[in-house]
Amino acid sequence: MKILLIIISLGLCGKLYAQDINSHYKIFDTRKQKTISLDDLITDMDRADVLFFGEDHNDSVGHYLEAEIFKKLSNRYPQKAALSLEMFHTDVQPVVNEYLAGMISEKNFIKEGRAWGNYKDYKPLIEQAKQQKLPVIAANAAARYSNAVTMNGLKALDNLPKTSLSFLPPLPIDTAQGRYYDKFNETLGGHNMGSMKIYQTQNLWDATMAWSIARFAKLNKGFKILQLNGRFHSDEKLGTLAKLAQTNPKLKILNISSFSDESFNNPDWEKFKNLGDYIIITDPAVKRSY
Repeated sequence: MKILLIIISLGLCGKLYAQDINSHYKIFDTRKQKTISLDDLITDMDRADVLFFGEDHNDSVGHYLEAEIFKKLSNRYPQKAALSLEMFHTDVQPVVNEYLAGMISEKNFIKEGRAWGNYKDYKPLIEQAKQQKLPVIAANAAARYSNAVTMNGLKALDNLPKTSLSFLPPLPIDTAQGRYYDKFNETLGGHNMGSMKIYQTQNLWDATMAWSIARFAKLNKGFKILQLNGRFHSDEKLGTLAKLAQTNPKLKILNISSFSDESFNNPDWEKFKNLGDYIIITDPAVKRSY
């Protein structure tokens, strides 16, 4: 009886938490120029193939919304929803697949899949995919490749053994110019040769994630793909999103920019409108996930 009461209590807490958290975010549709609901956003996916969720990695409300969006996507498009993650690397795709198939333990999955330290924030999405037998794309370039580029630039990839190239997009990888380059330098506080190599690492991540998504979409027609990444990768439709659009111009792509802001109670939507198709502002008063 005690166990049953605990289970009931946990279930009620979950429902109350879900109800309470709805007051801690606001969604703005920049095309319709109005606030909308999560369900409105999901309905818009009828006309799109890929939805980018640009997150702040420690935003608890953002992580809750990611799980809700994936759940709603998988319910609206049964067996036709897929999850793509910056947080896992292309070379651990077999490990991801083994876990989704129930062949290995979560402990082995986390260790051998090199899950991020805050894996708990993404676990609900992985478990949703596992339960509904939905694909998960380990989309990003492994740290050993990004470290090589940070040290020696993109040309370092030319020296990799051919067996390594299966984990990377076709070479050479372009160094994006224009607004993305300027924005990156603004973030780092100025241009120098060191920052250029870091920027080329950013380009490696973008190109690899875009390639991973495009490759999946080509082999799996009609899927709705939710891509999770840090919002710098997709804000203003730059970075990974721009690479994906370049790789496959036929894909219809929407993007979310989600972040906490002090203006939560009265946001200036005009200020943020260029960031994405949808702006989600979360309550900064909510405790960060780490």
